[in-house]
Amino acid sequence: MWEEKKTLDKKVFVIIVTYNGARWIDKNIASLLASSYPVSIIAIDNDSTDNSVALLEKYPQVQLVKSPENLGFGKANNIGMQMALEQGGDYLFLLNQDAWVFDDTIGRLVDVMEMGMQKTGIASPTHYIADGQTLDANFKTYLKRSKPLKQEGLFTANFVNAAAWMLSRECVQGVGFFEPLFGHYGEDRNYCDRVLYHGFLMLIDRNAGIVHDRVITRNFKKDITQSQYKILATLIDPNRSLPGAYLQGLKEALGLPKYFSKFYSRAEARQMAKALLGYYWGFIIKPGQVTAARKRAK
Repeated sequence: MWEEKKTLDKKVFVIIVTYNGARWIDKNIASLLASSYPVSIIAIDNDSTDNSVALLEKYPQVQLVKSPENLGFGKANNIGMQMALEQGGDYLFLLNQDAWVFDDTIGRLVDVMEMGMQKTGIASPTHYIADGQTLDANFKTYLKRSKPLKQEGLFTANFVNAAAWMLSRECVQGVGFFEPLFGHYGEDRNYCDRVLYHGFLMLIDRNAGIVHDRVITRNFKKDITQSQYKILATLIDPNRSLPGAYLQGLKEALGLPKYFSKFYSRAEARQMAKALLGYYWGFIIKPGQVTAARKRAK
């Protein structure tokens, strides 16, 4: 159990983007209301067609914004992040609709952010699958690539997905909001690149946890879209020179279809290669979006 410390005076806003997530909403909100560290909750609904909005409206503690269209993850989060800053939030906790926290998660993350380490911008809890004990498969990869610190249970990382990010106010004010060029994927990778560029740390805390109740499945269309946004994230990565970014983007456009060929037929791999090279070429002949995004990142 997390023990109350001086950090209790820090104002934490939890921001949840929902879209047809009715099956998780009660579990998600209930976990936040049971948090041993008090939070304010903002939910941005992306024009759900199920009863997500009706479920959210049951909770007077939730500030609900109903978008008339599906804005995607990043743009919807931007609305909540702006609201949290305007209402004096010290920390912004982005939480997926299909996730829920343990009672001490928020308090532990606030304590990590308050440790006085070199400009901590993002602190992520450990991600478990629905049983609450087994590590999420993708999260295992992020953890393996991270580096342990002297402080027990803390690791530095270059990337961890945004299912549960604790962001400092200083980080958001310095780095900005999610890049609007992204739709439903890739915006968290781009944000991590920008966090590092601006000199903030990203930490993983093994002592804090969430349950991320998802099943990772393979989908051809989704893999193409995610690969395209991976290329975009590379092209606008402020940590790379522009020529270096274009070279790496080309390598990805050629290499990703080879990687995915183990999951799909040769015809599908060729289709993916055509889609990725066409996507990449679009930024060659019309580089304006890349140039503008790189300027925004800095």
